[in-house]
Amino acid sequence: MARQAFRIDQVIEAVGQGIAARAYPPGARLPSVREQARRLGVSVSTVVEAYERLAAEGLVQPRAGSGFYVQGPVAPLVLSGLGPRLDRQVDPLWLSRQSLEADPSVLKPGCGWLPPAWMPEASMRRALRQVARGDAATLCDYGSPLGLAALRVLLARRMVGAGIAARPEQVLLVESGTQALDLVCRFLLEPGDTVLVDDPCYFNFHALLRAHRVQVVSVPYTPEGPDLEAFAEVLRTHAPRLYITNSGLHNPTGATLAPRIAHQVLKLAEQAGTWIVEDDIFADFETTPAPRLAAFDGLARVIHVGSFSKTLSASMRCGYIAARADWIDDLADLRVATSFGGGRLASEVLLAALTDGGYRRHIERLRLRLAVERRRVVERLAPLGIVPWHVPDAGMFLWCRLPQGRLAAPLAQHGLAHGVVLAPGNAFSPAQRAEDCMRFNVAQCGAPRIFEVLADGLARQG
Repeated sequence: MARQAFRIDQVIEAVGQGIAARAYPPGARLPSVREQARRLGVSVSTVVEAYERLAAEGLVQPRAGSGFYVQGPVAPLVLSGLGPRLDRQVDPLWLSRQSLEADPSVLKPGCGWLPPAWMPEASMRRALRQVARGDAATLCDYGSPLGLAALRVLLARRMVGAGIAARPEQVLLVESGTQALDLVCRFLLEPGDTVLVDDPCYFNFHALLRAHRVQVVSVPYTPEGPDLEAFAEVLRTHAPRLYITNSGLHNPTGATLAPRIAHQVLKLAEQAGTWIVEDDIFADFETTPAPRLAAFDGLARVIHVGSFSKTLSASMRCGYIAARADWIDDLADLRVATSFGGGRLASEVLLAALTDGGYRRHIERLRLRLAVERRRVVERLAPLGIVPWHVPDAGMFLWCRLPQGRLAAPLAQHGLAHGVVLAPGNAFSPAQRAEDCMRFNVAQCGAPRIFEVLADGLARQG
């Protein structure tokens, strides 16, 4: 009886989440009891009882001979209520807000950016002074729909270095890498579509896709790219409209895409009619560039996005989209509809900073500094029994496994209580397969107290 009651509660919770997420809007017919039973892996009688209880609560209305229908007004969209109910410590939005809202005294080895002291402050100040001497339109007017022409030319040249043949008219400037992904999702997706992501993947992909009310499926990621057998099976069974990934310096694992995997991914995606978004925000951290899907594909099926928030300034918001020229025109219309004119001032400052000879020297120093910190953090974690899943050649992240029997969520909770924001694995795993994993930002791991808190938290689980 207890097991039956638990399963009924599971069905009620699943339907309630669907209503809250507006997957079942007012007036929508719920799946039949047999279909729902098949989806959730429970008996028909369990679904019938769950539907009856939902009807008793006034959430759904039974109609004789027709089924059960959602009733009531549309609830406000609450992103934290979408998707599976997770412990708040492993929720993507929780992790983002803890990192962004933390007091300066809080240590943040779980965040996804460099400390301010690591950023090229002098270059940014020079760029700001240079732009401040410009005309009034630069300081006060809207930007053009495609964005600053000179910056688009520079970005097109930079992409050629990665083998991506993009003309300036194939580049659209946006306010950030996140806005780039949001615009692409608005452009390509409808609520209810299926999107494929890596497992693990960048946690904000989950939050963004929740907002677009799509179904998310995932494929295991290996040190060379997605598991091809699983990738092919997901394409066959779910027919995703979109695949979102990193080719160079995958987040959170730090892995890079192997050429043989890249070719197969493109071949399988073309056969399935799946579009690909390649998030390349960590490009400048690489010492040896990894293959880019957009380079192999020629921007036919792949959309390439990026920004400079990780290497220049997270405060000066500016990103870009590179895609087919006909899509760029439509994306520009969508950008005007959602944000009108672009951030001209930010584009001018970014252009000045990127063309300053100091940026190249900054990147060279940054790569060396990250390599030193990566080795140091691996050495500091080893006595705790925390080992890298893969040791990257570049970048800021280490994706690690905890000692056997230790869980990341309670360790993150312990860390927060002691002023340390950690990044537990299941925040990155749509399938919740990373409960014993954790991502570390080596640039944010300089304080010895981090390792003391980790040791204490692990001991308490023992």
